[in-house]
Amino acid sequence: MKLGSDVSKLSTTATNAAAQGLSIVVPVYNEAAGLAALHERLTGLARTLGKRWQLGCEVIYVDDGSKDDTLKIAHGLPPEALDVQVVSLSRNFGKEAALVAGLDHARRGAVLFMDGDGQHPPALVEQLVGHWIDGGYDVVYTAKAHRDNESFLRRQAVHGFYALINWGARQKIPEDAGDFRLLSPRAAAALRQLPERNRFFKGLASWIGFRQIRVDYEPAPRAHGVTTFSAGRLIGLSIEGLTSFSVAPLRFASLLGVILAGGAFLFGLSILWEVWTTGKQVPGYPSLVVGLMTIGGVQLIMIGVLGEYIGKILSELKARPIYFVAEHSEKRLEAKTADKTADKTADAVVEKAPEAVRERTPAG
Repeated sequence: MKLGSDVSKLSTTATNAAAQGLSIVVPVYNEAAGLAALHERLTGLARTLGKRWQLGCEVIYVDDGSKDDTLKIAHGLPPEALDVQVVSLSRNFGKEAALVAGLDHARRGAVLFMDGDGQHPPALVEQLVGHWIDGGYDVVYTAKAHRDNESFLRRQAVHGFYALINWGARQKIPEDAGDFRLLSPRAAAALRQLPERNRFFKGLASWIGFRQIRVDYEPAPRAHGVTTFSAGRLIGLSIEGLTSFSVAPLRFASLLGVILAGGAFLFGLSILWEVWTTGKQVPGYPSLVVGLMTIGGVQLIMIGVLGEYIGKILSELKARPIYFVAEHSEKRLEAKTADKTADKTADAVVEKAPEAVRERTPAG
């Protein structure tokens, strides 16, 4: 039984990277207002990459159950300088599922993930591709250069999340790293082979290893609308990441239990010492109630933590599909070029037709 996977044949160099091509995966949810402008920028990016590295590109828009005209607009986007795929999911499965759908439908070698709200600047993609082709890196991830515009409480919460998820982990998840990243062909192939259904892309992309490099950037303002990630959803995503990628909450619960047990033991020794030295007996009711409430609260927390992990186990055992595709369309650049060539040929034949008729018509 083979427990590993060999992806060495998919390694790229500066000479063969152009033949591999690049797939740009863009999950979209209610992004109708700015989708056309984003596609125009990606078209310009594809032309730049084609001129510099002769790199063929495609873009995959994954509609994650949008309620507006996002899907209609995506179907109308032209395949200029790059192929266009539109994958429409049957409902809103979440961003992680949309990323998996894009990865599964990518037909080029390397894969780039970026958001559809305009905050991930397409101009930075050229630098990411340069690290892959010229630098030989397999995972090029981006991270926020700073969080000065965020509140102190949010900054501390983010720092605490990464400290907890990296506690005892062999492969650390870089702090402030986002989903805006590029994977080489072998890194993308490795990510496809991970079987779990509860996915945390930031952790999995770091776990696969290979040569990785960080690129700091300043997120651009949203092109339109407001973010759909509320504080509740962010907390839920944090819990999802912790329970899917780390056993730190279980270790923390065990450590808390050890601390409370040690505190209870010391408290019992102090009572015995006071009775032995002074002869006074500590009133039992307040200390008993406080002890019971403390132990009960800790037990409920531990049961909740265990419940989260049991829920993940149940989800994996059910083995339900991560997503369902309701519609899938593709517009290839080659087909459009061929149609234009055929139209030009037909026009030339029509223009030459009268001359041919005159040549066959007898004079006089």
